[in-house]
Amino acid sequence: MEHFVVSARKYRPQTFKDVVGQDAITNTLLNAIENNHLAQALLFTGPRGVGKTSCARILAKMINAEGHDEADEDFAFNIFELDAASNNSVDDIRNLTDQVRIPPQVGKYKVYIIDEVHMLSQAAFNAFLKTLEEPPKHCIFILATTEKHKIIPTILSRCQIFDFKRITVTDAKNYLKYIAEEQGITAEDDALHIIAQKADGAMRDALSIFDRVVSFSGKNLTRQAVTENLNVLDYETYFTSTDYILENKIPDLLVQFNDILSKGFDGHHYIAGLASHFRDLLVCQSPETIALLEVGEQTKEKYAQQAQKASQDVLIQGIDLANATDLKYKSSKNQRLLVELCLMQLASLTHDSAKKKSLAAT
Repeated sequence: MEHFVVSARKYRPQTFKDVVGQDAITNTLLNAIENNHLAQALLFTGPRGVGKTSCARILAKMINAEGHDEADEDFAFNIFELDAASNNSVDDIRNLTDQVRIPPQVGKYKVYIIDEVHMLSQAAFNAFLKTLEEPPKHCIFILATTEKHKIIPTILSRCQIFDFKRITVTDAKNYLKYIAEEQGITAEDDALHIIAQKADGAMRDALSIFDRVVSFSGKNLTRQAVTENLNVLDYETYFTSTDYILENKIPDLLVQFNDILSKGFDGHHYIAGLASHFRDLLVCQSPETIALLEVGEQTKEKYAQQAQKASQDVLIQGIDLANATDLKYKSSKNQRLLVELCLMQLASLTHDSAKKKSLAAT
């Protein structure tokens, strides 16, 4: 059996151009290298899976590559990676500071990448302070963390801080589309969109989910296959629910909710999703806010059609009711009844106006 390399490793960025959704940071770092304006202590902070370690490795290679003709040289002997989660004692930091004094054999810089730096003990932080403040000319420290607030202020004040942002759904979807094309996989736009949303801003998570779904459905990635494999409530569920609500069909709504529960979904997840669906319909009603709708092109048309059926007042009341149920859910003794009551109230919002119309018609 051929060895399988997961997409997160196979497509790990090799240059700053490959890094997804962090243009402000990569451009700043490129300009700093070109203008010889790079700080000796950098702190990369942000959520998991957004490119902090990848950028640190690319930067380490780039600053040593200047003046070297060999394109395939990776300067592995100049780059030292320390995982602070498992090497967080004073002795580990002292070993590192002893190595710092020795200049590099190849290239100009020795680069120390310290991952999960917030895991260092208080004593280890203190042992690191002096070296970080006055490092030798041939040394650059790149600290990476998901929890900046846990790092002591004296360390923060000695670093140039780069805040990595979450990857947007659109950026993640476009990158997944590129990878699908590279692997000869036909993927529906909506399918990739659901994966990008599920990843919640982390590109590494998006690639892991992509691999999982491809293993499940093969070379043809459909929206149905993705929703089945990831066990998520797709847009269609909420479109149907909203139609029932707008048509005052309480029995159909309750039967649908029962089906959702029988498939193993949580009532809390459903009602929170319904509130988000109402919000998406609301932003569809105005050309100024339609850009806030993060869905595929096909689904966008469906949202636009359903948004025409509902008034702004009904949607705002719907969001308010669903959000109130969401807040009460955990403390409720009868959670199913709470959601059912909310659904009945939602389906009654347009009842009076529908009644008046039918009376006027007769």
